[in-house]
Amino acid sequence: MGASAIGAPRFARAADEPLRIGWLAALTGPSSAPGVGFDRGVKFAAETLNAAGGVKGRKIEIITRDTQGDPTKAVNATQEMINSVKVDAIWGPTNSGESLAVTPIMARARIPNIHPCVIDSLIDPKKFPNAFRIAPSNEQWDDATRNYCLKVLKVKKIAVIGDTTGYGVSALKASVANFKRDGADVVYSNNIDATQPDMTPDMTRARNAGAEVIVIWSVSTGMEARLFNARGEMGWDVVFAGHPSMASGEIRGLLSKPQNWDKVYAVGYRSCSYDAGGKLPPRSQEFVDKVKGKVNLDDTLFWWVTAGYDAVQMVAKAVQESGATSKDIIAYWNTLNPYQGYFGNYTYTPEQHNGYPTADVVMSAANSAKHGTFALAPGYA
Repeated sequence: MGASAIGAPRFARAADEPLRIGWLAALTGPSSAPGVGFDRGVKFAAETLNAAGGVKGRKIEIITRDTQGDPTKAVNATQEMINSVKVDAIWGPTNSGESLAVTPIMARARIPNIHPCVIDSLIDPKKFPNAFRIAPSNEQWDDATRNYCLKVLKVKKIAVIGDTTGYGVSALKASVANFKRDGADVVYSNNIDATQPDMTPDMTRARNAGAEVIVIWSVSTGMEARLFNARGEMGWDVVFAGHPSMASGEIRGLLSKPQNWDKVYAVGYRSCSYDAGGKLPPRSQEFVDKVKGKVNLDDTLFWWVTAGYDAVQMVAKAVQESGATSKDIIAYWNTLNPYQGYFGNYTYTPEQHNGYPTADVVMSAANSAKHGTFALAPGYA
């Protein structure tokens, strides 16, 4: 029965049926920090739309499945959403390991899919014409991190650490290759189980190898906090740079000392960066004011919440402006040039489904959080 549903055309629903948006979310487990932040934006977007009457009279219904960061659970949830629940579109998954497993399934079902996963191969308009990325690609993240290390910090000896997820393995491999291509000396690299309790052995190897910066590719805030704590216990002032989750608010409660978060620079965004006077860009401040008292931004990242909000709004906008079939939604997204969201202004064409502007990817001081936004890392104008 499942096989017969895959690939079948998806038709518009009756006008009084809810607009069902599948939400594949890692809400628990070691990779859950982004999912929790995205979820707040998803819920707020649905509540806002429904309070305004829904979309063409249809209420938004969010169908959430906690995948726990497990690709098998993500596959099962995706098949349920397509074959049983019959969602109109799917937002997620929230990490690339899961998305690698489910993207082909969604493509065969021609289900509109928008996700924040960064592995470059997940976006291919020919293989996956239904899949759109709302966040930067890992190439954009990697470029921002590498350029900061080599051109701003002006270091040459690099250690690269990833976790053992599909994302961590692929991101580390790409990062090492790109650093070497640009003339850096990668003196140490390793994939670490995110649940490993003691990070001292890896940190010691990196120090003994002469690393001047440690680049991290993982969404596990627990793993990152243990790395920061190990550095502090070693009395080593090496810089950390890399994944946005290193700036997640929940790290604060995992640190043995507050200063262990110093000299940590995470990938960030212009829309999520405040200036020397503490002011955000006007549109970002508009969102902060909109959610005040309704959504907690202090223990998560602004971009996670705003990306979740934008994704739901983009599904609703497609149905409002074009129609409710899968074909209608995908065709509408292909015309966005740009779509003004709160996380960013996304541009898509039939040939390009990477929508986030590269110029807006920057590095942030991880411990400078204010409502999930950050000061730019040292060295930016």
